[in-house]
Amino acid sequence: MPGDYDIEYTSPWAGANYMPVSPKGSRAAEWDRVTVKELYRLAASVPEAGIHFQDVVIYNREKDKQSSTAAWFNELLSREPWFKDVVSDFRELLQSELPTGVTSGTRWKSVCINTPVYLAYLVSQCLKNGVVFKRGVLKHISEAASLHALGNKVDIVVNCTGIMASKLGGVEDKTVYPARGQIVLVRNVAPAMYANSGTDDGDDEAMYIMTRAAGGGTILGGSYQKHSWESKVDLNLADRIMKRAIEWCPELVKPGQGIEGLDVISHGVGLRPLRVGGPRVEKDVIDGLKVVHNYGAGGFGYQSSYGMSEETARLVEESLRHRAML
Repeated sequence: MPGDYDIEYTSPWAGANYMPVSPKGSRAAEWDRVTVKELYRLAASVPEAGIHFQDVVIYNREKDKQSSTAAWFNELLSREPWFKDVVSDFRELLQSELPTGVTSGTRWKSVCINTPVYLAYLVSQCLKNGVVFKRGVLKHISEAASLHALGNKVDIVVNCTGIMASKLGGVEDKTVYPARGQIVLVRNVAPAMYANSGTDDGDDEAMYIMTRAAGGGTILGGSYQKHSWESKVDLNLADRIMKRAIEWCPELVKPGQGIEGLDVISHGVGLRPLRVGGPRVEKDVIDGLKVVHNYGAGGFGYQSSYGMSEETARLVEESLRHRAML
């Protein structure tokens, strides 16, 4: 729940923003296409959601083309990405705008989410629509069928267990694994969001910067350490994250200052719930219980959220219609 900070609950640790990495023509790209419209609407019209508009600048270096980050950001780094027609003000950076060593770059209007505010907003929307929240521990997904607020037998269970889909009985999806992300949250404000194609510090490290809405501070990242469940902050990695951020965005601190010019609020670690083959959004039957799965979004959970949720809702409706016809 919002307010919980657990290594297995990724959502509050995320930046979060809209920087599509889904390949052109993929199912995930369509989810991203659906989601950006709602994120733009919330940023423009619903201030209590904790989302604001912010330009994003993407830098691509030729020497990073074999890096893990470049593979992760492949579509994002393209000069002609599929999403250029769904975001506002997309343009390729001029040669004069590129820092030394950067081959190409793009800039467009994106959004940045203050995740603690946004998560609480989502809960408020659920409560307004009559959702009943319960806390509990499930060893098997079939146990969820007994948790209906009125004590009724449920018709269907929607499984959004994220990284724990790898351990939940009845699901135990061994293709789900973590990609450890580490961030530093600072009070300093960046003039835009930034990301690039790689770092000189390690193949599983990344550079990204984003200032959250509503006074939420600025996220400095990061890492992409696959199959690591480590929850403790690596202070050496934190130092590298801060140094990279200042290198790529000197405006974060006063002229001549290094990382001592950063006003650190906190350090954080989250586990992106990756899944081999991509997210699982599909119908299932487990021990006679109808289930719709929605997990495995990896590092793009926020920016695919409304597309994935709409597809999940359609699958639930299909299952219920089928039951009604029997």
